[in-house]
Amino acid sequence: MFRGVSSINLDDKGRLSMPARYRSELIESCDGQIVITVGLDKCLSLYPLPEFEEIERKLVKLPALHKKAKRLQRLIIGHATECEIDAQGRFLIPEPLRRFAGLERKVTLVGQGNKFEIWDEDAWARARVQWIDEEQTDDEMLPPELDSLSL
Repeated sequence: MFRGVSSINLDDKGRLSMPARYRSELIESCDGQIVITVGLDKCLSLYPLPEFEEIERKLVKLPALHKKAKRLQRLIIGHATECEIDAQGRFLIPEPLRRFAGLERKVTLVGQGNKFEIWDEDAWARARVQWIDEEQTDDEMLPPELDSLSL
């Protein structure tokens, strides 16, 4: 499980150095093979290859004539790029994906259980404030799956 928030600098080539606390797990679970694709919140999603393959299998089984399913397939599978973590724990984020997420120099890596999100540092800070504000004013009920969740 990947959790926590890390601030990281991209190098001049657009490489991100994976924090040491995640490297061994990524090497063990997927031999350093990862997939980066677009996220739906103008961030990137980083998956260990086996995790992404599971999601990909589910996405390709969605009905081809359903507009939302087709959009998800185009976005998530269409932008998916396989990468490898090198011996120094770095991987290259392809330029089109960096451009999509507005990644310049300072990025935030956010653990999400089975994956990571990669955010521009300023975009992450703005979104986090917005989400907290929305939670304080939102009257929407939790879905039934979360009724028993105690924080």
